[in-house]
Amino acid sequence: MSSILLVTGSTRGDDSLSNKIARQLADDLSAKAEASTVVERDLARAPLPHIGADFSSAIRLQPEERTAAQAEAIAVSDAAVDELLAADTIIISTGFINFGISSIVKSWVDHVARAGRTFRYSENGPVGLATGKKAYLVIASGGIYSSGPGATLDFAEPYLRSVLTFLGITDIETIRIEGVAYGPEAAEKAISAAEEKARDLARAA
Repeated sequence: MSSILLVTGSTRGDDSLSNKIARQLADDLSAKAEASTVVERDLARAPLPHIGADFSSAIRLQPEERTAAQAEAIAVSDAAVDELLAADTIIISTGFINFGISSIVKSWVDHVARAGRTFRYSENGPVGLATGKKAYLVIASGGIYSSGPGATLDFAEPYLRSVLTFLGITDIETIRIEGVAYGPEAAEKAISAAEEKARDLARAA
């Protein structure tokens, strides 16, 4: 049985274009694969807490040494890590906010990037432990950041790609819905192109 983890990280709720395309992709991939399951983590409706002192202390302690607050902080992280490790495919959606990802997606990254669980340190440097997975990034933006003068301001796609690669996930595809602030015609064209790319990627999977 294959498992798809859908991490929806847009703050726009039902108006989110990145969430819409990500869900379309998840549905198409699920329909293609027999006995597949989709686990959705909706970060807008159920945001993960920002990591703090309890989390930072807990990851350095044995379970029996943790306080109740530290145990609670690490349990939240463990649940997110377990979902990531159990998935064969990961789909992450986010809006482009101030040249980067949404803060709710950053919190998810902080919880799942765990030494000893999703990566480890070796004599030759860090080694990703979340291997053998396929990832899709769905990013929506008002402007154009995949090319042209805006490309140097894109800290969303390179960051997510770098984090996933660090964790051992190197098979990564990106779907962009960009230029949607340039008027209705441009938005319609961007949405249509993203929908078509999502369908093509699902067919090729």
